[in-house]
Amino acid sequence: MAPGQTTPFTVALITGAAQGIGREIALRLADDGFHVAINDIPSNADALHSVAKEVEAKGRKALAVLGDVSEEAAVKSMVEKTVEVLGRLDVMVANAAIAYISAIVDMDVEKFDRALAVNVRGAMLCYKYAARQMIKQGNGGRILGAASILGKRGGPAAAAYVAPKFAIRGLTQCLAIELKAHHITANTYAPGVILTPMTDMGALDEAKGGGHGAATKWVCGLPPDGPDAPPEVVASLVSYLVKSEAYFITGQSYNVDGGVDFS
Repeated sequence: MAPGQTTPFTVALITGAAQGIGREIALRLADDGFHVAINDIPSNADALHSVAKEVEAKGRKALAVLGDVSEEAAVKSMVEKTVEVLGRLDVMVANAAIAYISAIVDMDVEKFDRALAVNVRGAMLCYKYAARQMIKQGNGGRILGAASILGKRGGPAAAAYVAPKFAIRGLTQCLAIELKAHHITANTYAPGVILTPMTDMGALDEAKGGGHGAATKWVCGLPPDGPDAPPEVVASLVSYLVKSEAYFITGQSYNVDGGVDFS
């Protein structure tokens, strides 16, 4: 086992898990032997409970917890409920995020604030309460946040997404430093164009010369036939980073983008 780890990691909590990358992470970690708590907003309740059933079909325990990660009381309750039902918390994946497309000169301030609340404050709150629980347990842990290649470079009409993703990288580096003595690692995954409901923009995809993902590729500076992949590729990276053997990796942001960005 890793330094500071006395028992196996067995329980993971993933936010934004009703669909897309979060769903695939939950299913992959269930395959890896984890009992899984999953979170999403109330409007995605049916999809979230469906994911919970998929986890249970793999022989693992599942807990679906509804709540908005931008609300401190909701995140605190989410962590407490996970511990109450599943016994502990070893892995936190702060995956929940929203995207808002607008040029800065046309930016709606309320929508910009909402993007910051979900994408940055939400991650911070997940980090805060997961770290408190892991420190209390004294067995180490793994904390991951959802960055992006748009957290490493800008793109047109994407400031409300780019700014939070840059912030998450800095937030995670600070967390890695603060938690080192507790044997808790903190890293981010930085996807490129991953084909999920978030990257399916319908008419905007068509306007940018392609099908699903074309508008996201345009934002990333890619042609309509640029590289894309399903969410399983991100889940596979998360699967490794939460293992005991990954104890020597912390404060990093890993691109999963088909070679688009090398930073």
